[in-house]
Amino acid sequence: MASTHRAPIEEHPDLMELRARHERAAATPRAQLIEALALITGLYLAASPWIAGFNGFATLAVNNLIAGIAFMLLLGGLGTSYERTHSMAWAAAVIGIWTCVAPWVVAGDVAHTRSITSNLITGVIATLLALAAASAARDRTDGRGTRPGARERRTMPGDR
Repeated sequence: MASTHRAPIEEHPDLMELRARHERAAATPRAQLIEALALITGLYLAASPWIAGFNGFATLAVNNLIAGIAFMLLLGGLGTSYERTHSMAWAAAVIGIWTCVAPWVVAGDVAHTRSITSNLITGVIATLLALAAASAARDRTDGRGTRPGARERRTMPGDR
């Protein structure tokens, strides 16, 4: 019985091309803009109770701190882990939606003008950034104009 040597999966040509494509896509100005805005949005969300002046509401302050840090971690690493961006962006979108409804959902009487306004604006921006990141991950194209994962049609002699 002859033994066959198989190269590790990391050296597979398709995987190497996929990684190269992701690196090129992460270097685009659009991806860099989304990442920068996501970091700023997450930082503001985490600090918003102290910036907007509703830090007296402990439950909402802790909620925004955790949500802001999670949002930054999900979309802030866009450049280094672009191959997982699509799923991470959807999780970040959920955080954005949660931020919008949090003043009415978290425990305590925290639904006041400052907390509602801050959370709604930040939540909408966070959701839009997350959807833009998901769109960028889904819609990017390679140099041939085909989407990643789309297979080229191979023609056989005699095909038209």
